[in-house]
Amino acid sequence: MTLSRRHPLTLGLATALLLTAGVAPARGQETDHASHHPAAKPTAAQSPAKPIDPRPSDHAHHATPSQPPVAPMEHGTQDHGSMDHGNMDHGAMKQGAAEPAGSDHSTMDHSGMDHSGMDGSNMDHSGMDHASMGHQAGASQDLPATAEPHEPIPVVTPADRAAAFQDLDEHLMHGESIHSYWALDRLEVWDADEDGTGVAWEAMGWVGSDLNRLWLRSEGERVGGSTESADVEVLYGRAIARWWDAVAGVRHDLGFGGGPSRSYAALGVIGLAPYMFEVSATAYLGESGQVGIGAEAEYEMLFTNRLIGQWLVEGEAWSKDDPEVGIGSGLSTVEAGFRLRYEFHRQFAPYVGVVWERAYGGTADQRRAQSGDIDDTRIVAGVRIWF
Repeated sequence: MTLSRRHPLTLGLATALLLTAGVAPARGQETDHASHHPAAKPTAAQSPAKPIDPRPSDHAHHATPSQPPVAPMEHGTQDHGSMDHGNMDHGAMKQGAAEPAGSDHSTMDHSGMDHSGMDGSNMDHSGMDHASMGHQAGASQDLPATAEPHEPIPVVTPADRAAAFQDLDEHLMHGESIHSYWALDRLEVWDADEDGTGVAWEAMGWVGSDLNRLWLRSEGERVGGSTESADVEVLYGRAIARWWDAVAGVRHDLGFGGGPSRSYAALGVIGLAPYMFEVSATAYLGESGQVGIGAEAEYEMLFTNRLIGQWLVEGEAWSKDDPEVGIGSGLSTVEAGFRLRYEFHRQFAPYVGVVWERAYGGTADQRRAQSGDIDDTRIVAGVRIWF
């Protein structure tokens, strides 16, 4: 206490000297290290923040968010020749850091790396050379086209052919079984004005096999109780093509109105033309070199399975005049009509229709001389029956 009171100035100087001696070495060391750093690194506010990928990854080069940031190392005075890289932990290294130029990763062993957590959906493979990897387009691992198959197709044997093409029965082979078809295609009436009621018919039928048939045909008209025209044909038919028969036989015209009858040799065809037209055409050779041609075509329209419309057109032409039977040379008559029938049963169908008929040439002249009418339009009603 005596020393403190006597020498206060001495005590203050001693304390200042002790403080000066302790601080000076620390400031000198800080000054010495600062000279090794030519420029200060930018602070976090100055440098742009790098986004952190929140996706988990098992890759060894990705640092986990829980690891503390690594303090920057000063490599200016470090001796890398004596550093042991075998014990270095690369797991804490940041993958986004720039690699030094000339780094060679060809000797790195990636076999122990876990890539199961990597997301390859955003990887760009456009620059990869697949040709050098053996992935050429169209490359196939199958056998070449010229190689024999693993299981060759067996040779076709006679037993295989017999099983594929069995023997057909008698009817399918155009056998000798007998069949028949009979149809009253038109049986109709109309109002003939002052002449009374008109009646017309057209019937046909055949009996025989698929190749050989006997055909019968007949048509005619009656007006006011008297027959104006009627004929009967008996023909032999032979199949000459699919859906076509050639026919040959005789035709006989019955006498009407007190006129004579006529007989003709007949030769023609009957069949189904393309687009489902039923066609018949027949040539006739009569007495004194009289030659005539008759043709008919029908077409059926199915409005429903039972309501059916039938179009019909037919005509005749003769080479000579025959005034006794009312026939003139040239085109004789043309008839066209439409009949709408309803099939209550396939074999029975009533119908109504409209029919137009006109005479031409010498036939028209003879009709003018008798009655004065060369054309006629009539409404008909009738029935169609077949069995």
